[in-house]
This record gives sequence, C-alpha cells and structure tokens, in this order.
Amino acid sequence: MNTFENLNLSKQLGYAIADLGFDRPTPIQSEAFSVIRSGKNIVGISQTGTGKTLAYMLPILQDLKFSKQVNPRVLILVPTRELVLQVVEQIETFAKYISIRVIGVYGGTNINTQKKAVSKGCDILVATPGRLYDLTLSGALKLKAINKLVVDEVDVMLDLGFRFQLTNIFELLPESRQNIMFSATMTEDIDVLIEDFFIAPAKISIAVSGTPLDNIAQQCYPVPNFYTKVNLLSYLLKDKTEYSKVLVFAPSKKNADRIFEALEPSYGSEMGVIHSNKSQNYRIRSIEQFDNGTNRILIATDVMARGLDLEQITHVINIDTPSFPENYMHRIGRTGRAEKEGKSILFYTEKEVAAKEAIETLMAYQIPVVEFPPEVEVSTELIPEERTDNYKHKNHNRNDGKSTAGPSFHEKKDKNKKVNLGGKYRRELAKKYKKAKTRGDKIQNNRKKKRK
Repeated sequence: MNTFENLNLSKQLGYAIADLGFDRPTPIQSEAFSVIRSGKNIVGISQTGTGKTLAYMLPILQDLKFSKQVNPRVLILVPTRELVLQVVEQIETFAKYISIRVIGVYGGTNINTQKKAVSKGCDILVATPGRLYDLTLSGALKLKAINKLVVDEVDVMLDLGFRFQLTNIFELLPESRQNIMFSATMTEDIDVLIEDFFIAPAKISIAVSGTPLDNIAQQCYPVPNFYTKVNLLSYLLKDKTEYSKVLVFAPSKKNADRIFEALEPSYGSEMGVIHSNKSQNYRIRSIEQFDNGTNRILIATDVMARGLDLEQITHVINIDTPSFPENYMHRIGRTGRAEKEGKSILFYTEKEVAAKEAIETLMAYQIPVVEFPPEVEVSTELIPEERTDNYKHKNHNRNDGKSTAGPSFHEKKDKNKKVNLGGKYRRELAKKYKKAKTRGDKIQNNRKKKRK
C-alpha cells in the first residue's frame, strides 16, 4: 500500500502530515517526489484538486536545510494574489515543525511594506510575476540564490498574459537552478515555454484535463436565458441541507454582479462574490467567510477561483457553459477534492449546446440532462448580450453602410476663411516700422527714428 511512510519523510514533515490527517499521497504526489528530489527539471500535468501544492512542496521541504541567509533559495510563482496567500498558508502548515521562513508578495498592496519584509530575509518566496519583477528591478530583492523555481498554474499565467514577465524573470534567475512546472492542462504555449527555458524535463501526467474525476457526479439543465438561469439557481439553493456549500461560476465580472444583485434579497446574508474589480480585502474576506462556513454561497469568475483550495464544496454550479472545454474541468475540480464526493451542475442555453458538446467530447462522457423544474419561472427579461444574435460582435461605433460618405475635403464657410493677422496694435506697428533683416537695416531704422 502506498503511504507517506514509504517516502521516508523527515520526522518533522511526518508530524505535519499526520496533523493534517492525510493517510496516503495522491498519484501526482507519489510520482513527483523522487523526481524533484533528484534535481531534474519536471513538468507535472495534473487535474485540479489532486494535491499539486503538496506534490512539489514535500520534496522541497525534505531537502531544505536551515539557513540564516537573506536572499530566498526557493521561488514559487502563481497567477493571483489569492493563490499567493493560500500557498503561503499551506507551506506554513506543511513546515509547522521546521524552521523555514516564508514570505508572499503580490500587487495591489503597498510595495514599501513588502520591500521591508524581503529585506529581513526568507527561505521561500511566493509571488505573482508583476510584483516580483517590480521588487527585483527596485533592487529590494536579489534572486541570485534561487536554486529551485516553481511555476504553478502556468496555463493560467499564460492566459493572463504573463509570458513577457515570466521570460524577463527567467533571465534574472541563476542558470544553475531546478525548474518545476505544474499545470492542469498542456497547451502549445506551455510547450514553447518548456522548449525555450527547460532542459530535458521529466514529464508526469496524472488525471489530465479531459478525464472526469470519478467522484464528481455531473448533471445539466437546458435553460432558455440568463435570468431564467438565475431563477433556477435560486430555486435549487432553497434546499440548504443539500446545497450546503456552493461555488457558482459566472462568465464575467458583470454577470457575477448581476447574479449577486438578483439573489441578494433572498440569500444576501449567506452569499459572497469575488472578481478582479473587488478590493483585495473584500476578496479575502469573501473567501474566508465561504471557507469557514459563514457563507454557504460564493459567486466567482474563472480566474479568481482557479487553484483555490476551498474545503468541502458540495456543489459547483456553472451558470454558463465555458467556451473552452478545459475551463469546465478546472471548475468542477473545485468539488470532489481529496477523493471526497462532489456534484457539478451545468446550465446551458440553445446557443451553448455546441460548447456543451465540446466538453462532452473532451471528457468522452455524456452529461446527464435533468428536466427543467416546472416550478421555476421562465423569465422574459434578456441581458444585452442576449437581445440580438450579433450583439457581442457588432461594433456600434462603426458606420452601418446606410449613410453615404461625402468627400474627404469640403469648401470652408466664409466665417472660417478669415486669416488671423494679429491684433490691431501689432498691425499699426508693422506699418510704422520695418523689421530689420540685417544689422545694417537695423541701424538705418534707428537713424530714421531719431530724425523724426
């Protein structure tokens, strides 16, 4: 039987794992442990919810010795502020009985405070690419001692446009380092990144995206429009026993706010919302209240919820059908974590049938369809995106072709033909005095003035 004892962990790590109540490592944790300890570059592809953070932190902590040096030795890059906070908290839990200093840095907060923190020294630095780059360019942070680089959720990093910053950071790091990359999907962009910066990495693929987790029960509802989806969501959430901890995915920040506003009269005291327009403190508070059970409903966009390790989510409800099938896999991976059972519900309109079928093709699994409840009101209200077929694609500032364009130039009106000659006072002076073109002219003009 595969257990943590088989990994020959140090006593301190063993105690921390026992405190967490983990019995045996997940497949990605077992496979990655010896490879990371060997010092090889590694690319781990594993579905959301399979324990990737512990997969790379166990071998790192196993070999990380006590040191008083100021500059960090391990750098962990993650895409969002929430993930920085989460990874720092997890590392502190894993290293509960080890003398290890961990610092998290991210944008949206005072950089001077973070400069002071890193100047005191740390062993492990967890950072978002933007803030890390700013701290490095300012001279407050030195990366010369980094011997292990971890890039977590690298597919999200590239989706968010961090490739340029990642490339610059790679150039600032020592060449003799171990590169560790973890992702839920393998894309062409990741392949290019690996080819450019990783030398002969070992690749481990466990429960790759497209393989539905066996412990997640899936179902879907055909729904005519957005506000009917909101009505259906409200109807389902009435059952507080069944839907005790629900993560609701919205397609955009605007729609997340629309859902929140529509449900607020009924569920305002037990509901939160997170997206990038919310302040950092509000987002952190919403996540904490959801995680500790104060709120049972959290509405989120894809980027905000990606990688967050939220405990015991009973249901993931997809208000929209993601255009990219892989995003659906990331979403439902929020539930059914640590081999517990979870449930996923998908709402889809007629226009989203093709996207739903693409998801089913990726999974090689037909999502069971549930009949729309007759008790739920079918709304006639449409959001702007639903009012016309081409609303999203139409540029309303562009000429629609109904009016005929005139010539590029036209005759000026009489009032606009006037030339600015300057004030009357300047014109009178110009008549009286000729502008001196040479030194001789100037002298001659002065003589004329004296004669007068």
